[in-house]
Amino acid sequence: MTFTPAKTFKFFIISLGALLATTKVFAQSVPAREQICGKWENEDKSLRIQIFMQNNDFLAKIIWFSDTEGKPMSYWKDKRNPDPALRNRTILGMNILSGLKYDAKKNTWEDGKVYDSRHGKTWNASAKITPKGLLKVRGYWHFKWIGKTITFHRIP
Repeated sequence: MTFTPAKTFKFFIISLGALLATTKVFAQSVPAREQICGKWENEDKSLRIQIFMQNNDFLAKIIWFSDTEGKPMSYWKDKRNPDPALRNRTILGMNILSGLKYDAKKNTWEDGKVYDSRHGKTWNASAKITPKGLLKVRGYWHFKWIGKTITFHRIP
């Protein structure tokens, strides 16, 4: 079988259509509530987290962070934790986001807690994925308008 430009173009269009159909089927096979799961990196590329589901809650752990002092990531401990028993735990691998519950009506994750190891503080948390696929995690104190949002993009 020889390919002419017309046959090559037709083959390309059919292959592209099959690929797009497969991608759409795969994207729909992940339940909306689990779309938050995976690896994410913040905007300034200094932090990577992995979000996963456990017992119907969504949690996140630190899988990588930037170190400006040149020390190994395993060196850094949770020294500002208000609980003295936790001050010797390693930041790498630590859970920093917990208790998020999926709200299907709003397509958001709500009622969680986020822990800031730099200051040893725990805040209320919510999250959403934008139409562009960015993850917005909001840490706040009692009211969402009193807080800070960190933006992440998905990484492989």
